[in-house]
Amino acid sequence: MRLLVVEDEPRISKFICQGLTEAGYAVDATYDGLEAFEYALAADYDLIILDIMLPGLDGLSLLRRLRKNGIQTPVLLLTARDSLEDRVEGLDTGADDYLVKPFAFPELLARVRALLRRPPLQNENILRISDLELDNKTREVRRGGRLIELSQREFMLLNYLMRHPNQVLTRTQIAEHIWNFDFASDSNIVDVYIGYLRRKIDRNFTPQLIRTVRGMGYRISAEAGNE
Repeated sequence: MRLLVVEDEPRISKFICQGLTEAGYAVDATYDGLEAFEYALAADYDLIILDIMLPGLDGLSLLRRLRKNGIQTPVLLLTARDSLEDRVEGLDTGADDYLVKPFAFPELLARVRALLRRPPLQNENILRISDLELDNKTREVRRGGRLIELSQREFMLLNYLMRHPNQVLTRTQIAEHIWNFDFASDSNIVDVYIGYLRRKIDRNFTPQLIRTVRGMGYRISAEAGNE
């Protein structure tokens, strides 16, 4: 899962980003609203954590601009203002949740998990392709009823593939979504992790689900073979 943190206080931003990274998420960070809008247009984020008080473009104005441009990514608002009117305004503007500063990181993480259980591209907790099943709530993966142990990054990669069944995803799309903008474009990290997944979910199973589309990238499909 890839998240965008928009927070102008460096200490708070670092605190949030470090915690989310340690929890297994790919995280990008920006410090003003105008730059955040460009980030949101450039990448496919699963969640935006958005401070209201920002330079350049305040959080609520940014949120209105995102929704006006058809970006329906879930948004968790952060603010020091805790009046009922402030909360109502934030939610009416298009936010999905609201967290008042100061907050404990476990609560932030719990709210992130809750919002990610209902992402815009996939509303169901359980994803299925053939006899492969991924449960976003329990974070369990099974193939043919057999429990398969995945690392956090492997789970994120499989989740991304399964949310886009039969769709070719380029190596750059995958790397930017599962890692972040800082990944090395000449790295073979995507191929390495695709190899890890294949050994766990395709070896000794029929059909093989992860398909290589030569010269383009990868897709997951119930049909066998490469292209």
